[in-house]
Amino acid sequence: MDENKKQHEWILDGIDCANCANKVERGVAKVAGVANSNVNYMTQTLRFEVTGEREELVLSQVKQKVNALEPGITLRNKADGTVIGGSSRSETPPVAVSEALQQMDFETAVEKDEEDELKTAVIRLLLGFTLLLAGIFLPLEGWLSVTLFVIAYLVVGYDIVWRAFRNLFRGQLFDENFLMTIATLAAFYVQEYPEAVAVMLFYQVGELFQDVALSKSRRSIADLMDIRPDYANLVTENGTQKVAPETIKVGDLILVRPGEKVPLDGKVVEGTSAMDTSALTGESVPRSVNPGDSVLSGFINRNGVLKVAVEKPFAESTVKKILDLVENASGRKAPTEQFITKFARYYTPVVVVAALLLAIVPPLVLPGATFDEWIYRAAIFLVISCPCALVVSIPISFFGGIGASSRKGILVKGSNYLEALNDLKYVVMDKTGTLTKGKFEITAIEPEKGISAEGLLEVAAHAEAHSTHPIADSIKEKYKKEIQEERITTYNEIPGHGIEATIDGKNILAGNARLMERFSVNFEEVTEIGTIVYLAIEGKYAGYLLIADAIKEDAAAAIASMKELGIKHIIMLTGDSKAVGDAIAQKLGITEVYSELLPQDKVTKFEEILSRKKKNEKVAFVGDGINDTPVLARSDIGIAMGGLGSDAAIEAADVVIMDDKPSKIGVAMLVAKDTRRIVWQNIFFALGVKGLFLLLGAFGVATMWEAVFADVGVTVIAVLNAMRILKK
Repeated sequence: MDENKKQHEWILDGIDCANCANKVERGVAKVAGVANSNVNYMTQTLRFEVTGEREELVLSQVKQKVNALEPGITLRNKADGTVIGGSSRSETPPVAVSEALQQMDFETAVEKDEEDELKTAVIRLLLGFTLLLAGIFLPLEGWLSVTLFVIAYLVVGYDIVWRAFRNLFRGQLFDENFLMTIATLAAFYVQEYPEAVAVMLFYQVGELFQDVALSKSRRSIADLMDIRPDYANLVTENGTQKVAPETIKVGDLILVRPGEKVPLDGKVVEGTSAMDTSALTGESVPRSVNPGDSVLSGFINRNGVLKVAVEKPFAESTVKKILDLVENASGRKAPTEQFITKFARYYTPVVVVAALLLAIVPPLVLPGATFDEWIYRAAIFLVISCPCALVVSIPISFFGGIGASSRKGILVKGSNYLEALNDLKYVVMDKTGTLTKGKFEITAIEPEKGISAEGLLEVAAHAEAHSTHPIADSIKEKYKKEIQEERITTYNEIPGHGIEATIDGKNILAGNARLMERFSVNFEEVTEIGTIVYLAIEGKYAGYLLIADAIKEDAAAAIASMKELGIKHIIMLTGDSKAVGDAIAQKLGITEVYSELLPQDKVTKFEEILSRKKKNEKVAFVGDGINDTPVLARSDIGIAMGGLGSDAAIEAADVVIMDDKPSKIGVAMLVAKDTRRIVWQNIFFALGVKGLFLLLGAFGVATMWEAVFADVGVTVIAVLNAMRILKK
């Protein structure tokens, strides 16, 4: 982020409609000094950047703008829960309190507020319903009857009417409050008093059901990602002390008892246990850990007591990164979501104008038509026109898809990437660490005459001493002895070729056939399947090591499932030899493979593949996220094998597979397809029902009762349909 920009995150406590959220997003974006305004309706979060030096002034203007657009909202700082521009309420935790305790207190306060609001709303609706029944069945006439209906109307809908008139003076005409107020007042005008009250009553009942369904949806998604640790057991000289994870420092020792979540990333220094990693990877099989093994925050300790040395602060821990990624993902809106938001902005005014014409034109043109009749039909038009079902259910669907993916160990960084997975036609895959385990083992040592196998391995281990490549690691692992650094006087890594070093005063070459050819070493090329490391001492060929990399157990199934899901082209890129590349591709069922590629060659080849795709097709690159960063960044969708929390993978990719299994690519595509299907079901259902009732209302067949179902009923059904993705 630009140094001159500072990001702020505020909670919009009380935002209760997606249309309002979009209105706030657009309004804040217009404030001078604000960049990248985004409202995440699902998490009720406003995120924006302040540019320039007048930060306090800009923040004050943002607060004023939000309060002007939505006066009922309480603005809170997301970091500590404090009220923006005001003193903290009694239930608001002070800044010094840990983030975990703040979050728990804040969530408890929010739940209590929601319960109180629900009780108040139910009491209001019951009282309004009782007054409505009294107005219908009591033998009252004239102004007494009208007065009773007016009282019932105000009890049920005073907040709607007040917001409508308030917004009217602020130029905010086309929202649901305005539409319902004008429609019900029109019903009063044509003396349909019971119907006016009943429409407002059932609209409020529908809104109540919608709020409950939405709250349930938010909590269901939150429960999916309930991996945040509440506390950590800090080991001190006086025993253990229960503290907030944020207070733990790198190097501290923590105790993790059976049944507890691992609160921070670290290394086991004492104890053995089985770890439940399902919250991070989606895998149900426990993982055994012993002293020296790494554990990640979010793991659940199944049996033994572990003492863990903390390696990362909580802010940089795996669980914090995952929670941030999932929460922020729905802020990156999918094209469908953006289209619906834009569509709703134009759709409502068009329908309002149509309703106005419907009320005025027919009585002036058609013989026998009355204003009362056509005003009533226009009121029905207004009730139906509210776009809530579309604007609410679409973000819920995408957020649910992202949450469901996360539970399966797949982190999708945005709704846009989740939707893009549906248009995937090319999948380009790296070999090492993606389709293979990246765990190389020496399967053969073939020295030339006069050199022992142990001697050749010793030379190779010292030559690869400073390399971090998996092949180098396998050589050093096989050697098992300590590398004597003082024996190495010069060291030069030649990209795509190998190593040139001076060991014990002798020039050593260790690398592929291209390295031997580059230094004119007379050798015979080996054709065995595997990775060959040729060695030369003082320019004379000394022998070779054969290193093999095992294919991942689910790699073949992953390729087969992608083909079934409609991937036209699956392509493998590798820097390995053609023989190795072809052999692995044949085993996996990959027909297009490019071998012996240098890092820069991979980018060039990928650019060539990108040029083949058609307009609406997407190309994904799947790699380990470390040395494939340039290609991951260039692809439409970068998919990284996350290596259970690899920082490089999480940063570089658009989709991160936390357990390194390529078969999860197919799972991500299935979640994306389910999400898109539910999104379009909601779009067609909402538009279809509204379109039908608009016609019925215009021709005088539908009444306001049906109109209320067409608005609120459709919204509730759409929200419930969107929640199905969580059950998949």
